[in-house]
Amino acid sequence: MKRVVCFLSLFISIHAFGQQIISNDSSVNAAFKLALNTVDINTRRGILAAGGDYGGEWTRDISINSWNGVSLLRPEVAESSLWSITINRDTIGHQYWDKIIWVIAAYNHYLITGDKVFLKQAYKCSANTMQALEQQELDSKYGLFKGPSVFNDGIAGYPEPIYEPGNNSSSVLDHKNSAYIKCLSTNCVYYGAYLALNNIARILNAGTSDTNNYAQKASDLKQNILKYLYDKSTNSFYYLIDQNGNAFKAQEGLGISFAVIFHVIDGEKANQLIKNAAVSKYGITSIYPDFPRNSKDKPGRHNNIVWPMVNGFFAKAAIASGDYSTFANELYNLTHLALDEDKGNYNFREVYNPYTGQPDGGWQANGNEYPEFHWESCKLQTWSATAYISMVIDGIIGLRFDESALAFAPYLPHGIDYIELKDLAYRNSVLDISIKGEGKLIKTFTVDGKASASHSFNSLTKGKHNIAIVLR
Repeated sequence: MKRVVCFLSLFISIHAFGQQIISNDSSVNAAFKLALNTVDINTRRGILAAGGDYGGEWTRDISINSWNGVSLLRPEVAESSLWSITINRDTIGHQYWDKIIWVIAAYNHYLITGDKVFLKQAYKCSANTMQALEQQELDSKYGLFKGPSVFNDGIAGYPEPIYEPGNNSSSVLDHKNSAYIKCLSTNCVYYGAYLALNNIARILNAGTSDTNNYAQKASDLKQNILKYLYDKSTNSFYYLIDQNGNAFKAQEGLGISFAVIFHVIDGEKANQLIKNAAVSKYGITSIYPDFPRNSKDKPGRHNNIVWPMVNGFFAKAAIASGDYSTFANELYNLTHLALDEDKGNYNFREVYNPYTGQPDGGWQANGNEYPEFHWESCKLQTWSATAYISMVIDGIIGLRFDESALAFAPYLPHGIDYIELKDLAYRNSVLDISIKGEGKLIKTFTVDGKASASHSFNSLTKGKHNIAIVLR
């Protein structure tokens, strides 16, 4: 598969609603512009919809999209959208099992904006929701949270006996055994939420009892994830524990990504986990391999099929683990899936076939018998677009937000030796960022022409500034 790269001395510049990307890869430029346009097209009355064919009612979609770039590039839209999926700003709403991902998105929103008024409200909302979920969904036998895996609200994402043969409902909640399972991605998200709550409590001076409480709960949950969902002999994770206590040995793309992103494992183990992951021709699939009822000809909608949102987090995990070749593979795969005429054709679609790269919504429920269970791959899917935005912003440009600064850890893959992000609003500043070279090692880092050994930009700085980075 060839990448369409324009190596012209005169670089192509693309304006995208206030932010401008300039690089020597015309395909990356076009895909980034398309991604940001998709976000803006799907913003309805100030609320970000899940896609061209969906509304804005899903907590997971809004949270993931805010986390993956909307809080940075469209902060007002992100904030309004985050509040829209709460109940009176008091608790988080919608489907129960993965709604706690909102806490992670809210904390990330604060790191970008520095808005403590928002953070105080978000802390109350997050703490109330976590307390309720602990009472209702924490399995005391395992010390793990019950419920389906993140985003997999369709039964196609689950093997038997969670899937009940003869039950043709597509909703996982209509298959009764799903209420008792413990999934990798869901528990990693709870762990990330505990870490976020701990940091928010510290920032707001909520008291040592709160911070110690969340820190201890995070530590306990991490230990239980490693005890029940990790096979240290093979350095691999199980997808889930079913209602009978059996661990299901399948690769959950989102689960292993979150395990690395939140440092459930790190170092060489994290690197090898990502490097050794099974990846299709067009990127990592949601759950690998096919369940017995699915096949290459009829892939399950949430099974062995490409969801670009999952690929975005897998790329983020690759960067976090130091596996840059895997990151580049996912970046260029999604570029082609979005742009190529025989694939997305300048449209970020919801789901793609892992063998052909064509839009394919996959088969749901008992799809091998009933053609009506073959679903469409919806158009203008927001989290497919924000996955790409994250690959560029977090991966190539390497933005890292903390409470007091914006740090940089860029990576220029082979084929991109120059990129600029112009007119980036960050707190009280507007930044023009340029990166030259190849790889990840920073040779020089300057702010307005002055060298900075910290490779960061202070969050209290105001006005227009230029950041120039040269890589070795």
